[in-house]
Amino acid sequence: MEQIAAFQADIATAPLWVRYWLAFMSVVLMLAFPFAVVRQEARVAALVVALTFLAMVGLHSLIGYVRLLGIVHVVLWTPFLFYLWRRRRGWRVKETIVGKWILVLFVTMIVSLAFDYSDVVRWLLGERG
Repeated sequence: MEQIAAFQADIATAPLWVRYWLAFMSVVLMLAFPFAVVRQEARVAALVVALTFLAMVGLHSLIGYVRLLGIVHVVLWTPFLFYLWRRRRGWRVKETIVGKWILVLFVTMIVSLAFDYSDVVRWLLGERG
């Protein structure tokens, strides 16, 4: 619990737009759990979300609130996005709410990964903030 509180405290210091983005992302990601009842993609997403949260809090406790935290998303979300992409014909975006959610999840993760890949590269190039 202490590690989660420390992680949340550091997030609270982020710029406002980052906090809004994280709040939006959290809502999108958490929808995996109720949708897991009806869709395999959501069950896999729920597992990825749980692993991401645990890994992010664990890595944060080791290295702090630095750009390298994005590596968790890079490692876990990149293969998940390939999985989703391969299943795109079955999303049924026009017909179902879950299909619409999968599309929003997919786009949200791509946007997040753009920031994450950039942050990880910047950290590897010496920008340790």
